[in-house]
Amino acid sequence: MAAGEIPVDFVFETDSVFAIKDISPQAPTHILIIPKSHHENAGELALKDPAVLSQMHAAAAQIAEDLGLDGFRSVFNTGASAGQSVFHAHLHLLGGRPFAWPPG
Repeated sequence: MAAGEIPVDFVFETDSVFAIKDISPQAPTHILIIPKSHHENAGELALKDPAVLSQMHAAAAQIAEDLGLDGFRSVFNTGASAGQSVFHAHLHLLGGRPFAWPPG
């Protein structure tokens, strides 16, 4: 995706991260924020490149502001048992509707 080999709808991009619309949205706004460097999951990313992890959250805040969201949920699925199906770290930004807590 980052190299342009797979066509995607870019929402945001910096030197270290990019963001695209999720192809199977779970909310009216569902954006994936993806580091350009490869890390299998959020835990590995936090240990090996915490600056990029921070940049992903900053991107989420900027995208939410650009889209006029008054709040959003940010989610990392880490490991297959947690629902991770793509083993390249990515942050889900979800918004555009109220979210119940606890989820259920």
